[in-house]
Amino acid sequence: MAQRGRKPKPTALKVLEGNPGKRPLNEQEPKPENRAPKCPSWLELEAKKEWKRMAKTLEAMGILTQVDMTAFAGYCQAYARWKEAEEFLSKHGTIFKTPSGYIQQVPQVSIAQTYLKVMKDFCSEFGLTPASRSRIRVDIQEAAKDDPMAELLSIRGGG
Repeated sequence: MAQRGRKPKPTALKVLEGNPGKRPLNEQEPKPENRAPKCPSWLELEAKKEWKRMAKTLEAMGILTQVDMTAFAGYCQAYARWKEAEEFLSKHGTIFKTPSGYIQQVPQVSIAQTYLKVMKDFCSEFGLTPASRSRIRVDIQEAAKDDPMAELLSIRGGG
């Protein structure tokens, strides 16, 4: 049977957003280890670079965990393919003339649009857009516990 309505939001994101709906939180939701998964060897080179660029940040935010490898790999791979299509368009343009003389759009336009949409969907899942981030609240004191320098600065600044 298909689920109706909006897809449920992970409890961790509800907590970071301050539980705006004030509904009871799912205390029995699985809580995977808060550690970034290893980058899959099969990702394209650009996808691996994006993984390296973003994984530690998402791990530090408490969003990327061991069980998120597939979803994050999907984001990174979509990024690599989107970037490849955009680079092609920058170099070759968006249209071409067919042998019969018609002007036609190059396939990379559609490819870029498709992968941008896939990236956008994954970005929303991981809080990587301004709109999705605006709904997340981070407890500065809690974050400082994990960062010795931030903790030291909060103690010195506090008096």
